Order: sequence, then structure tokens, then C-alpha cells
Amino acid sequence: MSSLFTLLANVDKIYVSLIIIASTFVIALAFAFVTSFKMRGTKSYFITISILPMIVAAVVSMVTLFLDQATTGVVRIATIAVALGLIRFRSVNGRAEEMLLLFAGVATGLIAGLGYLAFAAIFAALIAIIFVALSSFNIFCGKKYNGDKLLKITIPESLNYSEVFNDTFARFLKRYEMVEIKTTAMGSLFRLSYRIEMLDCSQEKAFIDELRIKNANLEISILPFVGDQKNL
Repeated sequence: MSSLFTLLANVDKIYVSLIIIASTFVIALAFAFVTSFKMRGTKSYFITISILPMIVAAVVSMVTLFLDQATTGVVRIATIAVALGLIRFRSVNGRAEEMLLLFAGVATGLIAGLGYLAFAAIFAALIAIIFVALSSFNIFCGKKYNGDKLLKITIPESLNYSEVFNDTFARFLKRYEMVEIKTTAMGSLFRLSYRIEMLDCSQEKAFIDELRIKNANLEISILPFVGDQKNL
């Protein structure tokens, strides 16, 4: 299968790049929409997966434009790898959207650095508009995706946590998933973290009261589950 640059050899390569970037966005949007429902994706996941391939396509197409046909494949690959590797320059781990916008900034700087200033300005404005538009939509904010909470239970080290809460979870929860096991208090206590969805939110106090009986009245907390703190 020939490259679009080859198939449209008579068309200005800038316009070919725009076609590639726009097509990539449509493909990525469809991919994000389908996969996010299958994996119960978050809004952060949807936005990132929709825009990131578009940014990568812009970087690669700009490098392809800049390097002439005589440039070896090794040099092309090395140049693209260096450009994409710039995303690792960061001081702290950020959320998916922060990393996406950082990557967009790197791509914009790379395009501008290659001399395509007008293209860089258009690209930056396009990314900003798409990001604001997708962020404004109530994607995955319905009941189906907004009912998850984070349950943290502190238990003594002698308690067998693998089965002790199963009957309580079965009565009060629609579903649950253990996401973390952590020792605390010099190893004398365990802190269990679960992603849960209540069958009936009005029964939350009764749920906590029953858990308190089983965990020796140690600390219990229920918080909103923010999935993009650890993943997309």
C-alpha cells in the first residue's frame, strides 16, 4: 500500500499533511468512542485517545516534509524518535490531559522550528479548539459512568481480607474491584482500596456500619473514584 504522499505526489505536501491529520482525527475519534465503552473509559481517556494520534501524525508528517527524499530511513526514524522523546521532559507525573497538552506544545514547537510558522499556528489553534470542545461535552458523565466510588478500608494484619467482606459487598454493591493493597502503621495494619458501585446510595451508612463491625472499627472512607489519577 502506497503512502498518501506518493499517491498525491502532484498535490502540495502541506495540503496532504492536512488531509492526513484530519483523517487521523476521524479515525482516532471512532477508535476512542468504541473502545471507551468496552473498557468503561473515562472522559480523560476519550479526549486523550482522540487527540494524541492527530498530534503524532502532525509530527511525523512535518518531519517527512522537512527531510528530503535522499535522507536515509535510519535518519528519519532517529529524527522522529528524538522529537517524540521530548515528551519525557517533565518534573512530575501529570494527568492524561496535562501530558496531552504538553505533547501538543512539543509538536507545535517542532513544526515552528522546521519553519512552518503558519502551519504551527493553525495546528495549535485547532488542537485548542478540539480540546475545549471535547472537554465541554458531558462525555461519560451519565449515571452509568459517574457512580463509581473509591472505598478505603483499614484492617488489622491478622484479618483475612480476601473473603471477609464478600457477603457485605454482595448485599450492598452492584460491583466492586480491588485496586490497591497497602500496609500502614509499620506493617501492623492493611489499607484496602476498592472501586465500587453501590446498589442503593441511600444505604451507604448501613454499608459502612457493617464494614466497621468486621474491620474492628478502624478507619473507613468512601471517596469519588477518579480513574485518571492512575491511568486513562
